[in-house]
Amino acid sequence: MEIKDMFSKERVCLQLGAKNKLEAIDELIDILVKDGKINDKETFRKAVLKREEEFSTGIGMGIAIPHGKSDSVNEAAIVFGKSDQGIDYGSMDDKPAHLFFLIAVPQDSNDIHLRALSQISRKLMHENVRNAIMNSSNFEEFIKVFE
Repeated sequence: MEIKDMFSKERVCLQLGAKNKLEAIDELIDILVKDGKINDKETFRKAVLKREEEFSTGIGMGIAIPHGKSDSVNEAAIVFGKSDQGIDYGSMDDKPAHLFFLIAVPQDSNDIHLRALSQISRKLMHENVRNAIMNSSNFEEFIKVFE
């Protein structure tokens, strides 16, 4: 599965309203619920927060890639959110996160989330890619980065 195929217009939020880490995670999960990708918000939320307790998914450079594997996930999907003001996420570099990629995968999926994490991380290592995403004002501009 190509990374770009895990995104959809319905799952790209170019203006997160969240003010903190938990609000950001909840806002992204709500998008997955609304899009029918998860059937039990609380179960999936617990999976994501359990992963966050182990180690923050704020990887630095303004990026956070929270993820969860759960039976509540109907189909593997990624939801993207952007925060212009930035959110304190407990990132490795202690800087606010601006770009959020929440990866949701079914419990019985093999390594889909690892492949997605790897592909996203490789893309985002490049400053021009991060800038293009930060400056995107619609889905078409956003997804072009992943084509």
